[in-house]
Amino acid sequence: MRRGRLNRAGIFISLTVACLLVIIFSIAVGAVKIPVGAIVKTLSGQGETIQDYWQTIILQLRLPRVLLALQVGMALALAGSTMQGLFKNPLADPYVLGVSSGGAVGAAGAMLLGLGWSGFGAVAVPLFAFAGALLSLLLVYWLAKSGGRLPVFNLLLAGVAVSIFLGAIVSMLMYFSGEQLQQVVFWMMGGFGGRTWFHVVAILPYVLLGSGVIFWHGRELDALALGEEQAYYMGVDVERIKRRLLWSASLLAASAVAVSGLIGFVGLVVPHAMRILGGPNHRYLLPAAALAGAVFLAGADIVARVLIAPEVLPVGLVTALIGGPFFLYLLKNRRVN
Repeated sequence: MRRGRLNRAGIFISLTVACLLVIIFSIAVGAVKIPVGAIVKTLSGQGETIQDYWQTIILQLRLPRVLLALQVGMALALAGSTMQGLFKNPLADPYVLGVSSGGAVGAAGAMLLGLGWSGFGAVAVPLFAFAGALLSLLLVYWLAKSGGRLPVFNLLLAGVAVSIFLGAIVSMLMYFSGEQLQQVVFWMMGGFGGRTWFHVVAILPYVLLGSGVIFWHGRELDALALGEEQAYYMGVDVERIKRRLLWSASLLAASAVAVSGLIGFVGLVVPHAMRILGGPNHRYLLPAAALAGAVFLAGADIVARVLIAPEVLPVGLVTALIGGPFFLYLLKNRRVN
């Protein structure tokens, strides 16, 4: 037991150091290279002697971008951990309930109306995406509910069906998008280009609310992972806790989709990797996955910006290229069922 605790402490220390390093490196690299010393002075409020354009790049461009990447990575990984525990399936992820497809419909619809990431569009596109994601969740919830209960199999089946239907709507919107086609396609690939402090602040309440509820119910999630009947005999109000966890995980995923577009594999691979490293106890797994997801996505954003600089790749493409082979390796060697 003591060895396990020391191992988990080591994991948290490593992830914390990695998070600090990825923040510094994300701010330092780009078309304009910024010295680490200038970054530290600016972030510590001692940047009076730093060149003005460096301070502008740090505070107005790169810092909000990396903070948003950290938030989205945390939200997706935490939502994935929750859904994997809730469905007792390590292959579940935030998109299994059609949240991403609903968000895609909302964002594509906003862009089809001529709204971009400037002016009113900077507010409208995330709001449309968020509304679409939550409406798709309501539809899945309504389809899956049976006799006042919410069977897991019904949720999975309804989520797949709704995702397929909404995916067809997205394809239709893309067909009619005309001049907005490139913008819609790029959003579908996921990324943080053009995001500002507005987006960082906009999703913060949702991330805090969803994360807080999930962390509070870590013990109940451990019980549910053993089976609903076992959880019931352990004193868990199964249906009420399932609803809370489901809504909280979906809230996290919807807020992420609303500001970053479709970014896959974070909520699928990261929780599974943390489960392998530190075990399935959700009181450890949830914070570890949240921190690892933040580091993973911020790191993927760095790769997206430097791999073919000065061009910037969609972050969703990078996470797929990194997460896809890694997940296939896990599937092959760990015999995930």
